[in-house]
Amino acid sequence: VQLVESGGGLVQPGGSLRLSCAASGFTFSSYVMSWYRQPPGKERELVASIGSTGRSTNYADSVKGRFTISRDNAKNTVILQMNSLKPEDTASYYCSTKVSAFSPRSWGQGTQVTVSS
Repeated sequence: VQLVESGGGLVQPGGSLRLSCAASGFTFSSYVMSWYRQPPGKERELVASIGSTGRSTNYADSVKGRFTISRDNAKNTVILQMNSLKPEDTASYYCSTKVSAFSPRSWGQGTQVTVSS
């Protein structure tokens, strides 16, 4: 399993960013994909998940109405569109999946999002 995130950066409060995760090494269209984040000095937390077909999504309460997760199974890509960003959204963002009950969760290398004026 390989997951490569991109799209992070520095943005002002109220701004937007679009994170992308390119997946390979597994049958992408068969698995739930998730975005997690880890703010400085805090534990990693789930931000959003999307089912294998894209029809079902779940969001952390803190991002509902501002973030949208989507996927393109033809391109093996999962997207996190982040709007109305707040300073508290500052974190390293990770793409993740779990392809087997007997294997650990897989992670990308992460991409840094900093929301600051």
